[in-house]
Amino acid sequence: MTQHFLPAVFMRGGSSKGVFFHAKDMPQNRDAVLLEVLGSPDPYGRQLDGMGGGISSLSKGVIIGPPSRADCDVDYLFAQVAVDKPIVDWKGNCGNLSAAVGPFAVDEGLVRVADGEATIRIHQVNTKKVIHAHFLVRDGRAEVRGDTTIAGVAGTGARIRLDFMAPGATQCAALLPTGNTPTSSRACPAR
Repeated sequence: MTQHFLPAVFMRGGSSKGVFFHAKDMPQNRDAVLLEVLGSPDPYGRQLDGMGGGISSLSKGVIIGPPSRADCDVDYLFAQVAVDKPIVDWKGNCGNLSAAVGPFAVDEGLVRVADGEATIRIHQVNTKKVIHAHFLVRDGRAEVRGDTTIAGVAGTGARIRLDFMAPGATQCAALLPTGNTPTSSRACPAR
């Protein structure tokens, strides 16, 4: 069997990690590639023979390419890879890894921006939605140092703000599927 090599970046976004690929480098058998790279399926649930971490938040793939929409800077395709089964789900999105798309696009030279506050317009291909990522750029690269904290992640890092433009109706017909605004029927007890 011949080994094949693909350039990739292992990157954290929020409280998830994933393997990022350029669309131009991804072969047509992308499901097989992602399963192999992440180490799935693993009946032991550890993905030791791959980049996955044995849980869903650490078993993800991202493919970034040129925009297919005029109002965006890049296309972002997300893959959730099952740990113990040979399944790659292309239906949803990962908000955590969405935060890494803009910095990846800048660091990999897919989008050129000036130093300072950058805004990258992302077409989230799975959901057909647009996300605007805002973050600092220093010396032509996304800033990684900062004092922003995330629950469940040790240390601090640079702030990345995401604006999900018209986020409703990605998995069902509307933002609020029943059309009803949620209300609480329980009153808060007095203290």
